[in-house]
Amino acid sequence: MVAAPPRRRRLAHLDRPITYHPRMTSPAARLNWALFIALGLMWGSSYLFIKIGIETLPTFTLVAFRLGIGLAFLALVVAVARERLPREPKMYGHLLVMSVVNIALPFALITSAEQSVDSALAAILNGAVPLFVIVIAALFLHDEPITVNRLFGLIVGYAGVILLVARSLSASGVESSLGGQLALIGSAVSYAIGAVYARRNVRGLRPMIPALFQVAFAFVITSVIALATERPFEVEWTERSLFAIVWLGLLGSGVAYLVFFRLLQSWGATRTSLVAYLLPIVGIVAGALVLDEVVDAGVLVGTALIIGGVALVNSKFGQRRIFGRTPPATEAG
Repeated sequence: MVAAPPRRRRLAHLDRPITYHPRMTSPAARLNWALFIALGLMWGSSYLFIKIGIETLPTFTLVAFRLGIGLAFLALVVAVARERLPREPKMYGHLLVMSVVNIALPFALITSAEQSVDSALAAILNGAVPLFVIVIAALFLHDEPITVNRLFGLIVGYAGVILLVARSLSASGVESSLGGQLALIGSAVSYAIGAVYARRNVRGLRPMIPALFQVAFAFVITSVIALATERPFEVEWTERSLFAIVWLGLLGSGVAYLVFFRLLQSWGATRTSLVAYLLPIVGIVAGALVLDEVVDAGVLVGTALIIGGVALVNSKFGQRRIFGRTPPATEAG
């Protein structure tokens, strides 16, 4: 009887919530960072393979074939996992909008732009995505305000992007079309809108479901345009273009979107969009390895600035709110 109180104290000690133990979240955090890097590699290398694909394939034909392969992969994953499909018709409307702003439009803009713009420059200019996301998210998402660390991180990271853009423009000169560069900026804005729209409207779904339906809707849209404006079944296929399409379909349009939506749910729109800062790094390295492009001191400095910007945005310091949508007031009682 005398020993009962100490036992109750020990049991009370065991009742403390386990969610506060930092080690319980570290495996998930490490997995998210691994997926973040993998996503950067898949999307960053896509610009090189787009450049290879357009050697023989017109814009919408390339996009449609790419999405067709991605759709087959995602449909197989959903069927094997026996995922439940959304029951609300409104959700399919949101996914249709997402298919346009997050896939069909930016894919078409990037593919057409690479007819006159180097693949490395295409990857670099899409590094502007976080710059647009941080503003759009602050306007529409109350839980993603502009904070001190995010602002300074984006400034530092975008300084690296500007440095790399200046290098690429000076290297390619008149060969880079202004229209192509504007198309790439347009694709960056479209991606930013898509990331925020998904966070605001596409909630409560397993990552593979929005990935499947977005790719499916975008495939239908781009296939119709390709059939109406191009001759997709009369194109000249080469080993290079076939390999490029398979890579873009399986990784760039299949696996990548599964990873993207997982990170979007875990990290939010602003943080996930920082994958765009990896695109110049991967794009330039891929160009150096495949196209023998020169990697000079400017590339190394720009890369260091980009990595530093990502670190600042994700740091725990400088969380003071600068600007953002007012959080909804909680109702009393």
